[in-house]
Amino acid sequence: MARTNPAQFIQQVRQEVSKVTWPTRREVVLTTIMVFIMAALTAVFFSLVDWGIRSLLEVVLVYFGS
Repeated sequence: MARTNPAQFIQQVRQEVSKVTWPTRREVVLTTIMVFIMAALTAVFFSLVDWGIRSLLEVVLVYFGS
């Protein structure tokens, strides 16, 4: 494998970074908002599922309990 000196490495890194398509501020804000909304919806969903399972388990334990 070819070895490069630190100056060549930095130059190659700068070339590669210049090829990156960076998102706009608006895109970052919109995707961040979407992530928060999806996280909130997921939290609500799993809370409801947890509540349903807990309620069902309580009914089963009362019915079959001594």
